[in-house]
Amino acid sequence: MPFVRIDALRADADRLDALGRAVHDALVETIGFPPNDRFQVLTSHDGTSGTLRYDDYLGVPRDDGIVCIALTMRSGRTPAQKQALYRRIAELAEEYAGTEPRNVFITLTENESADWSFGHGVAQYVEG
Repeated sequence: MPFVRIDALRADADRLDALGRAVHDALVETIGFPPNDRFQVLTSHDGTSGTLRYDDYLGVPRDDGIVCIALTMRSGRTPAQKQALYRRIAELAEEYAGTEPRNVFITLTENESADWSFGHGVAQYVEG
């Protein structure tokens, strides 16, 4: 747990893999998730049948290199931990996938233990 969704424009399999590794490595380094705790959906949009829309909100100039990263995890991280996570994701996305940090858009949604089932229709965090 966390659940990660990464959406990118015209990303080939290697770039998607690199972005997935960047996010996962940052989660392990900054939040302390176990290395084998990986649940990701990686999607490339071709710009025609699927695309991403963006503007220069808050003065951040974005272009078609934009990557939208949505993280869902249980609540409990401090603002400082979240800031370190965002920073590390941006650094590793640039290092691994060549994505400019200005193009790394991240949202983090928190929920509670009862909001997760890892299989068998069981809420493992509640019942275990």
